[in-house]
Amino acid sequence: MEDKQSFITEARREQIIKAAIEVLKEIGYVNTSLAKIAGKANISTGLISYHFSGKEDLMNNTLMFLVEQEWLFVNKRVALKSKWTDKLIAFIEASLAYQLLNRANSIALIEIVFNARTSDQVPYYLLEDDKEDLKASLLKEILFKGQEAKEFGDFNPQVVSTIVQGAISETMLSPQNKFNNEEYGLELIKGVLKIVK
Repeated sequence: MEDKQSFITEARREQIIKAAIEVLKEIGYVNTSLAKIAGKANISTGLISYHFSGKEDLMNNTLMFLVEQEWLFVNKRVALKSKWTDKLIAFIEASLAYQLLNRANSIALIEIVFNARTSDQVPYYLLEDDKEDLKASLLKEILFKGQEAKEFGDFNPQVVSTIVQGAISETMLSPQNKFNNEEYGLELIKGVLKIVK
């Protein structure tokens, strides 16, 4: 019985988070309220308050959900490859594909990171995070292990990881019609392979 109850609770929390993502995409962080999220989810504001202590708690949980969803998508594709070069290519392709397929998630992530504030008004993007996000750790692991296996040459994995992630993030911030995503991906892979080989 308890398992069924926790399953229902998790399903309700995810429903609320998905409604929050849609509202963030439509009207942005500043205009997002629990009432608007409740309206989107067709539930009462009180039900949101039962699952989350307020807007900040809901936004933190939404951010964790968004980061985890992207990591699951990318990691699944990377895990299918055995060589480190192929894993690196899969990482880039999957990251770009995720953004294309999940535009609402990408917009919601940007809205939270750039507009949310801690209780002492520090923007999220300025926070020193003790633990690195899963996706960044995965990329660094690919770069380090590729060097250890002598598939890659001599470079600073931290720097290359920052370059790759910056290039991937750039597509999230650019208008959809600015460039062909497939062409961008091919050029990015070509450039990154020149750096690591």
